[in-house]
Amino acid sequence: MRSDHCPDPGYSRTVTPEHAFPEPTDTSAIRIIGRFEAGRGIPDAMRTDVRMLGALLGQVLREAGGDDLFEDVERLRLATIQAYDEETSDAFDRAAAIAESFSIARADEVARAFTCYFHLVNLAEEHQRVRVLRERAGQPGREDAADTVATAYARLKTEVGDDEARRRLEGLRFHPVFTAHPTEARRRAVSSSIRRLSELLTQHDSASEGGAEEHRARRRMLEEIDTLWRTAPLRAEKPSPTDEVRTVMGVFDETLFTTVPHVYRRIDDALRGDDSGASAPVVPAFVRIGSWVGGDRDGNPFVTASVTREASQIASDHVLRGLERALERIGCTLTLSAENTPPSDAVAALWESFTASEPRVAHELAARSPGEPHRRVLLALAHRVAATRHGDEQGYARPEELLEDLRTVQSSLSDAGAKRHAFGGVQHLIWQVETYGFHLTELEVRQHSQVHAKALAELESGEPISAQTEEVLEVFRVIAEIQRDRGLRAAGRYVVSFTQAASDLANVHRLAKHALGDDAPVLDVVPLFETFADLQAAPGILAEAVTFPEFQARLAATGNRLEVMLGYSDSSKDVGPVAANLALYEAQEKIAQWAQESDIELTLFHGRGGALGRGGGPANSAILAQPPHSVDGRFKLTEQGEVIFARYGEPAIAMRHIDQVAAATLLASSPSVEKHTSDAAARFADIAAVMDTSSRERFFSLVKAEGFAPWFATVTPLEEIGLLALGSRPARRGLSVESLEDLRAIPWVFAWTQARINLAGWFGLGTALAAVGDEERLVEAYRDWPLLRTMIDNVAMSLAKTDERIARQYLALGDRDDLAQLVLDELALTREWVIRLTGGVGLLENKPILQRAVQLRTPYVDALSLLQLRALRALRDPAEATGSGADDEQKRLLLLSVSGVAAGLQNTG
Repeated sequence: MRSDHCPDPGYSRTVTPEHAFPEPTDTSAIRIIGRFEAGRGIPDAMRTDVRMLGALLGQVLREAGGDDLFEDVERLRLATIQAYDEETSDAFDRAAAIAESFSIARADEVARAFTCYFHLVNLAEEHQRVRVLRERAGQPGREDAADTVATAYARLKTEVGDDEARRRLEGLRFHPVFTAHPTEARRRAVSSSIRRLSELLTQHDSASEGGAEEHRARRRMLEEIDTLWRTAPLRAEKPSPTDEVRTVMGVFDETLFTTVPHVYRRIDDALRGDDSGASAPVVPAFVRIGSWVGGDRDGNPFVTASVTREASQIASDHVLRGLERALERIGCTLTLSAENTPPSDAVAALWESFTASEPRVAHELAARSPGEPHRRVLLALAHRVAATRHGDEQGYARPEELLEDLRTVQSSLSDAGAKRHAFGGVQHLIWQVETYGFHLTELEVRQHSQVHAKALAELESGEPISAQTEEVLEVFRVIAEIQRDRGLRAAGRYVVSFTQAASDLANVHRLAKHALGDDAPVLDVVPLFETFADLQAAPGILAEAVTFPEFQARLAATGNRLEVMLGYSDSSKDVGPVAANLALYEAQEKIAQWAQESDIELTLFHGRGGALGRGGGPANSAILAQPPHSVDGRFKLTEQGEVIFARYGEPAIAMRHIDQVAAATLLASSPSVEKHTSDAAARFADIAAVMDTSSRERFFSLVKAEGFAPWFATVTPLEEIGLLALGSRPARRGLSVESLEDLRAIPWVFAWTQARINLAGWFGLGTALAAVGDEERLVEAYRDWPLLRTMIDNVAMSLAKTDERIARQYLALGDRDDLAQLVLDELALTREWVIRLTGGVGLLENKPILQRAVQLRTPYVDALSLLQLRALRALRDPAEATGSGADDEQKRLLLLSVSGVAAGLQNTG
């Protein structure tokens, strides 16, 4: 199964969109491109890839649509480059006029062409990243950057000593949780086509220049780009929750199942050198993969108990198939004779037991492996895993049984002197079982606290219960069933959205008893604090919750472990991004302090989205900015949509990402980092207080203004985004947008992004910094205070993706000059202060590679934005439309442009 795939969100790589199509022959056009691209150098290999892919796309456009289509695309492309380069209203107006001049059918084709272009550029970016990672891996000394586990561990040893550093490494945990939140704008068919192109690009790299293989690779790429062009870019129907489960499974099949053990091995290699693979590793299986896909029913009526059951079954089937194949592969290599590698008595007993239960299969395996006892035992284990998948009696009841058998084989090999086999391939198998068990993903259920309260009220009224309440009870029965079949790790975390009181958590246990009585499943009930008020109340709620008998029993069983989830999205929508960031830091600080005083091993679960307005941005820098004891070697976060495939869809990138995040997780609890973070927070507390108050007031002046919500829905493609078949979850809670409470956080961010305003990521920061006013002290705070530095750097990225000229066009749709001016004034003020603090005369000057990538993409995104504006005007006011298309045609053009802008900006929600 192929996975959807997407490069990293954000402008995080060196890329030029130069020459999306064959170079024009017109000298003025060449001059425009040359002036625009002057000084924006990129690696030669990347330049070659982009030119080649662009030329192939140009050929496809000519073949499919004729010279006229190609020339129309070029006209708009050159005009937007010139408008960006010259920054004059005349140049911008000329580009807008070209976009308006197309027929609706031609505008549709042009939007598709630019979207295809971005997919190819994203592919070239990813390919360059992989190329660089492979080059570094082949050069000793190039991997000793500060953001690797090996380097973090070495630093930790100097601070806490060998024994304590080893203890912390053994307790390391990185726990990404995949969600089905609807943020992946492109179709899976498009992702599959891009993945095939990636494979062809790799083949092209390895082919001899001018040879038959190079020619074949180009021909196949041309064919695949033609497929990309001809594939409908929009889904016809929303995916079902089961579709979403199968899509995420592709990441495991193609990447994670085999990649994660290689991450462990690479770290062990770096820590132990030649000893790695010849003795027991020091690196634990520190990755755990969680999933809300098929389990998250908060606001999604399509996720039912039967869907949750099926999601668990699908995941289990995938991991058992993977383990079966891995056992067969490793087993077939263990052609070690009994003469020089005699089996232990325990291995002999394993074989005897298998022979007694499966004599026919044992006879076949013995015939295939004469005198090779370790080989036949591993093949026997593979057979038992297959039986487990089929539900046969000969299968394993629990993954711990397979682990015990593998360790028996490992000990036998080690005792017989075959240590390289014991701690090589067999160790990889052990790591895979430790990481994935028989469940693959630790499936988590999420439901809203009000749904629980309503169900309990029905149950305790004595009246017949509703279908919804019966469904709530059935979920607990399914959790119990999954635990019986696949173990406690397979399911058991139950996340309560909008936790506002300790009773919201107790309600989960009460409902479980209603469902199953004394046979209720083992539950780790996880509070989710989302709003500003809830974050402030969190320590008190937790202190009360842990006095409940069910919580006390679970704490006793787990060694006082407790998990708490923090929501980034709704808190940001509630009080604005600045106050939300400060509130999240304060909440973590207080919760961590309470946990320390209560002798509780705390894991904070970060509900971060992909976009900066939802807690996105580089995870490793965010980890290092957390309060003392809020990490303690454990980091858990949500990953969604395009972020899943960006970070985990390609093996080399996945390995690098996991290594970086694990390194930051290990380092965040070092005495030096904790002291620096704590001291800085205390030192700049007065600045934080001023920023909190002033930013909230500024944010409220916008979002609490009369008529704001309908205005927002008018000046952005919010309503139309809801038409995109992104995911199974509805985009909003009500039938219309009358207030922010009606709106989910994802479309809130997505809509501002499409309007090229990105308001959710920065609004209020300029006012906050101006309220502090002391530039010298703010520069000092930016340098020394990790929280502020992370916030400013993320805002700089968000601002760099804004385009004021495009934004003005969107804001003009709303006929509210007061609100439009408020947005534009805050944009100018925030940009001014961010530049003053980061230095230079423009955004991202302290990050030149990032700056170059943003600058080079922007005019091409502008082309799609102009097409989107044209459609949006026609839909908002048909008299403004220059074409004669019906509303359906305009909606299609708008949705095509939404998909293209998402591909160009590389994030949605």
